[in-house]
Amino acid sequence: MLGNIVRSLADHWPVWLVSITLVIAALIDGLKLKVPNWLTFPMILSGWLYSGLWFGWEGLGWSIAGTAVGLALLLPAYAIGGMGAGDVKLLGGVGAWVWPSATFYAFCVSAMVGGLLAVMMVLWQRKWKHHQQQFLAIATEILVVRDAGQLAAMAAERKSRMLLLPYGIPIAIGTIAYFAWTGMLL
Repeated sequence: MLGNIVRSLADHWPVWLVSITLVIAALIDGLKLKVPNWLTFPMILSGWLYSGLWFGWEGLGWSIAGTAVGLALLLPAYAIGGMGAGDVKLLGGVGAWVWPSATFYAFCVSAMVGGLLAVMMVLWQRKWKHHQQQFLAIATEILVVRDAGQLAAMAAERKSRMLLLPYGIPIAIGTIAYFAWTGMLL
């Protein structure tokens, strides 16, 4: 029994490494509202290195594609000031290790977790009307303004009045939950 567990962990070490990195990122983001470059850049580069060494040029290509998917999924939110660059790079790091389709599904689960956490935070602080008004204002701005630079400036001005969700936490929870659900951990 123990031998099977050890063998399974050894077989799935890349997913465990990503999971541990995500937990560290979530802890730092929760404390500092920032996912640091010293964590995200090595995550991306080591994912490319791993994929290239283990799977050759094709693996490196899939790893780079996974990084691109991770970055592309969160870049729009970053561009309008709704997310930090560290969160974007963190999902890019996930993509470097687990490639495009797993990154996409991990993002989907992370988005659901993020939405749930945001609602829970608003309910906990009992400021539903305030945040409902902010949400409607942001949605209206996105539909009307349509200029990423102007939207980012508006978001920066509003930031001090916003309830901030360190998005590294939903990325970690959602991605690890996806890994567990699909059997990638064991």
